[in-house]
Amino acid sequence: MRFSANTGFLYRELPFLERIGAAAAAGFDAVEFHDEAQREDPGALAGALAAAGLPVLGLNVRMGETAGRAAIPGAEAEARADIDAAAAVAGAVGAGAIHVLSGRAEGDAARAALVGNLRHALGRFPGTVLIEPICRAANPGYFLSSLDQTLAILAEVDHPRLKILFDCYHVETGDGDCLGRFRAALPHLGHVQIASLPDRAEPTGGRLDYARLLPAMVGAGYAGAFGCEYRPSEPPAAMLARLRARLAPESR
Repeated sequence: MRFSANTGFLYRELPFLERIGAAAAAGFDAVEFHDEAQREDPGALAGALAAAGLPVLGLNVRMGETAGRAAIPGAEAEARADIDAAAAVAGAVGAGAIHVLSGRAEGDAARAALVGNLRHALGRFPGTVLIEPICRAANPGYFLSSLDQTLAILAEVDHPRLKILFDCYHVETGDGDCLGRFRAALPHLGHVQIASLPDRAEPTGGRLDYARLLPAMVGAGYAGAFGCEYRPSEPPAAMLARLRARLAPESR
C-alpha cells in the first residue's frame, strides 16, 4: 500500500517547502497539497520535489474563508480563476488531480454554479478533477455534504475524469457504513483519505479500524494511494511505521 502525506495537515509547523522533505524522510510514498503550492515560486517547488523524490498526487484549488467557491452563485469568474491557477500548478509539478472545492452555499443556483464550474475544470485540466463530500459536523454549510449528493453531481456532469475524493472521516461521520459506501462508490473514486474518528487524529486508533478497512478496500479493487489527512499528535513517521506494522500480513 502507498501512503501520501497531506501537507495541509501534516508538518504545519514547517515552511511549506520543508514539509516535502520531511514527508520523504518519514517514509511517505507521495505528497498531496491543499492550496499552498499556488503561493510558492514554481522553480523552488520543483526543486523541493526533485530533492525529495516524491510525486504529487493532487492539490486543492484556492480554499479561502469559504472553503472554495465553485458552488457560490455569482462567483463563477473567481471560481474559474481559482481552477485555472490550480491547473497551472498541477501541470507544472505533474500532479494527477485537482480538487475543486464547492464552498458554503445551498440551493439549485449553487448546484448549477458547481456543475458549470466543474465542466470548466474538465476543459482546462487534462487529469482527474475531484470533488469531496465534507460532513456538516466538520464544515457547516458546505455545499457537498453527503456521498449521495456527490454521486448525483457526477451523474449530471457525466464525465469519466470527474471523480470522488473519498475521505473516510467525512463519509463515516456524515453517512456511516464507510466500507459499504466505499464499495458502492468504488467505480467513481479518484482518491481516498484516512484519519481517525471522532477526533481526526492518527489513523491508528478510534472507531475505524484501518488495519482491516484498508486491506478490504484494496481487496475490493482500489489501487490508489491513501492520503493521510489528520491532525498529528506525534511525529508522522511514528504513525506511518505503526500503521504499516499493523497492516503487515503476519500481524493480521
